[in-house]
Amino acid sequence: MKTLELTSKIFEYEREELPHEVAMLLAKAEDAAKRAYSPYSRFQVGAAILLNNGVVVTGSNQENAVYPCGLCAERTAAFSASAQYPEVPFSKIAITAINPDEPLSMPVSPCGSCRQVLYEYEQKFNQPIEVILSGQTGPIYILRCVADLLPYTFHAGFLP
Repeated sequence: MKTLELTSKIFEYEREELPHEVAMLLAKAEDAAKRAYSPYSRFQVGAAILLNNGVVVTGSNQENAVYPCGLCAERTAAFSASAQYPEVPFSKIAITAINPDEPLSMPVSPCGSCRQVLYEYEQKFNQPIEVILSGQTGPIYILRCVADLLPYTFHAGFLP
């Protein structure tokens, strides 16, 4: 498989180069994005988490007229996965978005809150979560773990 290393932490792939499991997970994230409730931003985001037991849990962004009440796709998927399978580690997460006005040709990255939540699950299970990022077209970025998205992390070790 041909890959281009962007940094020591991010790898770029073309869609046709993706392993079957990654392509399948990305397709599920794309399907989830189509189910987003985004009447205000019209920016539809989908996430799909592959658990260690082989189950895939999806989520999409859910907006609200009171903006802080909405929830991102990544946290929707992560909280749902943890609620349904509390003892099963996350193996991978695929994240993508749809911009109806101008197709996204670059991968979309999770917000800081979602990065922190995903990092918590990485720490909880002491296992890296591979991160797959996509736009509507163009390259796919893959990171080995959430920690690569969130340098200088805050974690439970800081708490009393």
